[in-house]
Amino acid sequence: MIEDECAELLKSGAARCALDSGVFQHMTIRILVAHAEGLARAGIVRILHSDEDVSVVAEAASGSQAVQLTRRLRPDIAIIDGGRLGLCSPDVIRDIAEHNTTDVLVLTPNHVDGAVLQALSAGAVGFLPMDTDAQQLIEVIRLIADGLGFMDPTVIRALANATANLGPEGLVTLDDRFAGVLTPREQEVLAYVSQGLSNLEIAGLLTVSENTVKTHVSRVLGKLGLRSRVEAALSVRDSWVRQRAS
Repeated sequence: MIEDECAELLKSGAARCALDSGVFQHMTIRILVAHAEGLARAGIVRILHSDEDVSVVAEAASGSQAVQLTRRLRPDIAIIDGGRLGLCSPDVIRDIAEHNTTDVLVLTPNHVDGAVLQALSAGAVGFLPMDTDAQQLIEVIRLIADGLGFMDPTVIRALANATANLGPEGLVTLDDRFAGVLTPREQEVLAYVSQGLSNLEIAGLLTVSENTVKTHVSRVLGKLGLRSRVEAALSVRDSWVRQRAS
């Protein structure tokens, strides 16, 4: 049976598939790669071509070209060079994400700043450093294609630094929206997440197991109606969250 074949393939990870009127179909993630440097763009494309579930449908060397190709081809994900202002400007990201058919994954340079905040506000859902490895890039693409977001811990740290001067100095409490639904421990975990700490690092600071931290993070996301640490970081920014733990 087609259904049995599909189930076995999904279980083994050999393919992603769907049943459409009884026809077995291989589902691919359609990608647009936008990078100003030709060699770097070619390298990204080569990595993506190595995965059978990913298809590069277009390449762009400028922001305007990326927007035009997105509107015409409707890729699932647009990978954007975050080191170029013209490519990663809020207007470009907003124009790409405006119809909710294309998610934006930003490849950030080694030194990121307040531009991350602008990219988040404009609609980007994923952030990876430029020097990420091929395996992680593919994994993050899969996460985003499944409707999730992703922010590398190093980028979250930069986000926390960028928000340091946005609100009143010395503010160390959560606003009522958070304090009313999160336990004190969950508030601590959220504060540490906003600083870019991993679950293992948070576990060490709180003297609990890593699984316990994972549970707290899941509960925080669920209570606040968030899908990922990316959205948690954005909520932190919007509510002037500061570290509560002493």
